[in-house]
Amino acid sequence: MEDKVIEVNFGPQHPSTHGVLRIKVKLDGEIIMDAYPVIGYLHRNAEKLSEMGAYPKALIYIDRLDYVASLNNELGYVLSAEKLMDAQVPERAQWIRMMLVELNRIASHLVWLGTHGLDMGMLTPYFYCWRERERILRIFDEITGSRLLYNYFAIGGVYSDITPKAIDMIKEFLSDFGSKLEEIQAIFAKNYIYVKRTRDVGKLSLEDALSYGVTGPLLRASGKKWDLRKNQPYLYYDQVNFDIPVRQEGDVYARFQVRIEEMRQSIKIAQQVISKIPEGEFYNKKFSKPMLVRLKGTGDSYVPTESPKGEYGVYLVGDGSTIPYRVRIRSPSFANLSALPIMLKGYKIADLTATVSSLDPVFGEVDR
Repeated sequence: MEDKVIEVNFGPQHPSTHGVLRIKVKLDGEIIMDAYPVIGYLHRNAEKLSEMGAYPKALIYIDRLDYVASLNNELGYVLSAEKLMDAQVPERAQWIRMMLVELNRIASHLVWLGTHGLDMGMLTPYFYCWRERERILRIFDEITGSRLLYNYFAIGGVYSDITPKAIDMIKEFLSDFGSKLEEIQAIFAKNYIYVKRTRDVGKLSLEDALSYGVTGPLLRASGKKWDLRKNQPYLYYDQVNFDIPVRQEGDVYARFQVRIEEMRQSIKIAQQVISKIPEGEFYNKKFSKPMLVRLKGTGDSYVPTESPKGEYGVYLVGDGSTIPYRVRIRSPSFANLSALPIMLKGYKIADLTATVSSLDPVFGEVDR
């Protein structure tokens, strides 16, 4: 009966929404009859701010979109800017970029996995995930001088060369992270309560995923073997061997399995990259200093990349000046959230937390 349906606000100040997400939930008892995600509480205005300064200055705003995968954000922007300007990038810089975005992919997935465990009432894996992520952040600190917001990728290369100490740190991390990941996975997979709360929960069919423009681990967990690193290669992804993890179930547990396997594949990629990085320049010296790039872009460019959340693309329009005329960003979290009502309908309110968590949204890029 209609008079039994009540409307409840979940968020926007709730730890399990992974940001300032408000969900208006219609409940019949414990059953979710409908759900409406409400966004816009953060409103970074990053796109418009990026149109108010020279091309390199936008990177400080781009960094702050998906702030747990800042290097992946930077990559999409510099690739689009370089395409617009027809700028050449040294081979060494391209390999360095590739190494760092794969490490950042692992770090991002570890943040998701640890907080996902907290959402499910599991405290131990949070510390295990943070321990491993800390090792990656120390590598980034050695290379870029920062631990979260890096501003390291430059139009024409990278701001500084990778150090021998950093190479040793990366090799040490790659040598034993695989075994640590097995340990973390076992904490989840062998937990009866976790498996029961995530299997056949928050299901998203492949048809609905494609209809809503869902990408990344969510799309692959619904059965679509699609990864831009394979299907539309950029950098040197066509020169390394790796697999695309795919599941058919389309539920929360399938998304967990896909992200675990993606971390294994990132290890595989990074191990190949570390042996392929050539000697040479890390920045195109024709551009003078990185922050003083005054190249002019005319026309438009769009470059999609595979971020930890899905397809992250940057569209730039240049009018011949040193300032971008338009900056528009295709953020995967924004599109993935649009499918949330379908994923929640018919499930219990207790399943809402597991489902929202499985999306891995970051609201810096949603409210961009």
